[in-house]
Amino acid sequence: MKNVFVGNMSFQTTEAELRALFEPFGQVTRVHIAMDRETGRARGFAFVEMPNDAEAAKAMSGLDGKEVGGRALKVNEARPKAAGGGGGPRGSGGSGGSGGGGGFDRDRDRDRNRGGSGGRGGNSRQGGRFSTEDYRDSPRQPREPRW
Repeated sequence: MKNVFVGNMSFQTTEAELRALFEPFGQVTRVHIAMDRETGRARGFAFVEMPNDAEAAKAMSGLDGKEVGGRALKVNEARPKAAGGGGGPRGSGGSGGSGGGGGFDRDRDRDRNRGGSGGRGGNSRQGGRFSTEDYRDSPRQPREPRW
């Protein structure tokens, strides 16, 4: 049993069209087009299950790069899902809260003087501190009054 990933699909491609595309190479057990939960439309990729590994290999080599619906398909063997599963759009952020904190952080100042970590790319939270990139798209929150 081989699971085949089909990417860069046109959003209008149907399961029947995909099945028709793969059946000349051999038997197709299942076709699953990934759908967006919120909009209900296709996400542009699918999985095709074929019981015979040799037929699946022929389908992968025969269909990779083939143009369907104005787009060149990307067809290869599906990799198993990463442990922990997905999490919201583009993998959700961190787990919130920074633990300890407070007080004077001697190491932070030392790192800053040496050039430190060379910036923080993406949403990485180094040392439990938040980067401004975590809040870039959020509306500004009102400050708490100091009484």
